[in-house]
Amino acid sequence: MKRFWKEAVAVPENGGWGVALDGRPVRTPKRALLIVPTETLGRTIAAEWQAQGEDISPATMPLTGLANAAIDLATPDPAAFAEPIAAYAATDLFCYRDDRDAALQAEQVAAWNPHLAWAEARYGVEFTITQGILPVNQPAETVAALRDAVFVQDPWRMTALTPLVTIGGSLVAGLAHIEEAVDAETLWQAVSLDELYQERRWGADAQAQAQRAAHKRDWDNAVRFLKLI
Repeated sequence: MKRFWKEAVAVPENGGWGVALDGRPVRTPKRALLIVPTETLGRTIAAEWQAQGEDISPATMPLTGLANAAIDLATPDPAAFAEPIAAYAATDLFCYRDDRDAALQAEQVAAWNPHLAWAEARYGVEFTITQGILPVNQPAETVAALRDAVFVQDPWRMTALTPLVTIGGSLVAGLAHIEEAVDAETLWQAVSLDELYQERRWGADAQAQAQRAAHKRDWDNAVRFLKLI
């Protein structure tokens, strides 16, 4: 798609903020008006459109993409959108410890236990921790409480929560950040612990590093989106 506008600006729209391209409103892929809840997010999305070159590159407009998801996917059916995220309540990364490397397991304990302790205190639950990768059943009350914590989020926060959970594999990590209990960088280090440990031990792999960098960009964009809403 070629650029067809000269100026992209944020404009007040229906109690929120839209983006206009030479006065024409931006719409989502499902043709809804792109209207976001805050002026700062509206201006940031407008800046993404303004920064486009002759050819439009959606990859360079991550906040536009997140806003589209919130409007087109999360808002019409919040429960269906939340279900894949809530499913991580039963398989949280932080509950699975290495069963062969004592040094790695010690780092996992130090990095992950405090986040599990926060969740236990916050939601009144207990976690079952296991060694190895075989699935372990979490208490039904724990799964239910964490799922409820997802379903009560509004569509905008739920959209920001999604990459935080799916990239890291930890619902606890996503909830800890969305509830402002732990900063994003600390949580990123926690969910990346296994990869970083193996890299320190065996050396860097260019492909793995490139993939982690891409995941970090998506993580940071979700964190930024959350701040702007």
